[in-house]
Order: sequence, then C-alpha cells, then structure tokens
Amino acid sequence: MKHQLNKSASSSSSSSNEWLRRRNRDRFTKQSGVESFRCRSAYKLQQINDRYKLLKPGHVVIDCGAAPGSWSQVAVTSVNSLSQNPTQPAGTVIGIDLRHIAPLDGAHLLGGHDFTSPATQRAVAEILKGQGCSKADVILSDMAPSATGIKSHNHDVIVQLCFTVLTFCLSSLRPGGAMLCKLWSGSGQPKLTAAMKTVFDRVRIVKPDASYADSAEIFILGQGFRYKKAEPSGSSSHSSSCSQSHHK
Repeated sequence: MKHQLNKSASSSSSSSNEWLRRRNRDRFTKQSGVESFRCRSAYKLQQINDRYKLLKPGHVVIDCGAAPGSWSQVAVTSVNSLSQNPTQPAGTVIGIDLRHIAPLDGAHLLGGHDFTSPATQRAVAEILKGQGCSKADVILSDMAPSATGIKSHNHDVIVQLCFTVLTFCLSSLRPGGAMLCKLWSGSGQPKLTAAMKTVFDRVRIVKPDASYADSAEIFILGQGFRYKKAEPSGSSSHSSSCSQSHHK
C-alpha cells in the first residue's frame, strides 16, 4: 500500500511539473503578462470575436463566471465601455461570479453572486436600467466545474452549466443576440446543440488557436437569438435592448 501511495504521489507530481513546464513555454501565457490580461483565456475570446464579430461598440455584455476577469477585459475594449473612441457608442459590461473579482475599469462586477439567483438578476436589471437598457446583446460563459478524475462526470456537469446559461438567455438576451459558452467535447454535446438550435438561427462549435490542441475544450456559439415571450396587450416591441442615447 505504501509503495502504491508513493507511486501515485510521484505520478501526480510529475503531471503537475509537466503542466508548469507547458505553461511556462506557452506563448499566450507570456503574452498575457505583457498585455496585462488577467489570464491567457483572454486570447480565446479575442480570436473568436475576430472571426465572428460578436462584440461591437455599444453592445451590452453579460459575462457569467467572470473571475478573474480576462473575458470582461476583452469585452470592455471591444464594446467601448470606457468611451475610448468618442465617435462610437459606449457599451456596458457586467461580470458575475461566485468568487471575488478584482475591480476593472469599464465593467460592473458582481462578485459573490450566482447569476441564476433572482437577487442577482434583479441587480443586473438595475444596472441595465441605469444604462438605459433592458437586455444583453451578448451573454458569455467561460465557466468550468472543478475537474474530477471522471471525464464523463466532468462533461455532464459542464453541459449542465451550458444549459443553465441557455436558460438565462431566455430572459436576459435580446432578439438577434448571441451566446458563447465553454464546453468539453463529449456525448452531451449533440443534445445541447439541438436545444440551442431551437432558439438561435446559427449554432456552431469553435476552437480558437489559444485553446490547447490536445484539450477537450471547445466553445459553442449561438447567433441570431429568436426566442420571444408573449408580450402583454398594448406593449410595444423594440429592436434594440437599449435607448438610442446609449446604443446606436
């Protein structure tokens, strides 16, 4: 038994050392330090956005599972939330996470919040109202569960997280909007894809260069959101989630 424990500990240590060596060699890790991104995952969103043009000046973005904040950093620049370009409309970025998120200029951060809770959704609604908005143009999720040694279980949990984000979209995403969610490839992927196709015009799987080639990590992207709740009689429908003064 003692020999087996030592062997297991040695294997775990070897894997950890290899991970550290790989991280230190990684160009995106090095680049993130130079460009002051909080995490290398910023480049994954950058590359997806460069290809599919998700984030535009004036957009309202909700970043679910935002900590440590690298995706929110990319969103702040992309939607012009700091009015870096005065000729373009200024957007809004809201980051939500159960964990603490260090302050970020240009983003409204809700650390210690569960994005599925009514209290959090009321807080989001108040932020949007203050910006002259009602719903988001883009909902992002780079969330992942704590990995276990059982790959099938890990996959099932992250698929459920994606379904939770999809449900959030039904109440918080404007018509025509987009959802981007991290996923690990596996047997639950077709079911999630099929569900997203019922409310998005276009659904695709993307894998940016910044994701490790041998990783199961992929991202599922839905564009052209078309779900619409029945509106009370006499209410008016708006094509934009924000007032013209904010979102042009």
